[in-house]
Amino acid sequence: MTQSPKPSIGFIGLGLMGSAMVERLQALGYPMTVIAHRKRAAIDAAVARGATEAESPGALAQASDIVMLCVDTSAAVEANMLGDSGVIENIRPGSLVIDFGTSLPQSTLRLEAALKAKGASMMDAPLGRTPAHAIDGNLNIMSAGSEADFNRAKPIFDDLGENVFHVGAISAGHTLKLINNFFAMTTACALSEAFAMSDLAGLDRKVLYDVMASGPLHSGMMDFIKANAIDGQKDMLAFSIANGRKDVGYYSSMADDLGAPSFISPATKQAMGLAKSSGWGDKMIPELVDFIAETFAKP
Repeated sequence: MTQSPKPSIGFIGLGLMGSAMVERLQALGYPMTVIAHRKRAAIDAAVARGATEAESPGALAQASDIVMLCVDTSAAVEANMLGDSGVIENIRPGSLVIDFGTSLPQSTLRLEAALKAKGASMMDAPLGRTPAHAIDGNLNIMSAGSEADFNRAKPIFDDLGENVFHVGAISAGHTLKLINNFFAMTTACALSEAFAMSDLAGLDRKVLYDVMASGPLHSGMMDFIKANAIDGQKDMLAFSIANGRKDVGYYSSMADDLGAPSFISPATKQAMGLAKSSGWGDKMIPELVDFIAETFAKP
């Protein structure tokens, strides 16, 4: 019995995470079409491994059974999806679009409706973990969409992820990811301030960590922040302050859409916004400790 051929994939967004996912999928034999990114290195590497480079998102969609996006904002998703040369206008009936980024749920719902009118479908499947996990196929994937689309995509999700969840209907993945990232970024900000405050109070950071980590406060995020605050490893969490600020802003917008007053996100958003406006946007989340410590040290 011969196996059916793997679906052809068009991948938009070969940043750190996207390029790792493309490398993983190519290693497993998926036919791949890619499109130019801000930096050529990842595109050139994918082409060297056998990928085809498309001139536009629409051309990529025409060449693909499944279109995947891993870009940084909802605006970037919409820029690739909309317009005469965009994915939606050129999608093949029966195709599937998967947004692996962290996007606004309302935007996802609008795009899914437009795709449905073209005879195509969409899933949102935001990710957890890092590009290193993507290379090894060990991502966390929070997928959302119809049961039929999930079953269609699951073999690919299983090739990319260790923990694959079907969390509900379209946009539920983005909703869950925003709540997840709000909690994560709030924890990161609070712990960064705690370490910086311990400096002012003359308390050794390691003593603070050892005591807090011995109880219920201990978490993976605590260890990511500790890695920089105590061990000087700034990139244990390869996620920028600018991206964290974006996600918390999206969470706040989602709360507004739901008519709910967010009690906590304004403080998290302000802390990360101050760091970004002070030139720290491209630095990694664990470096919030350094930003807050420097701010406290200013006269």
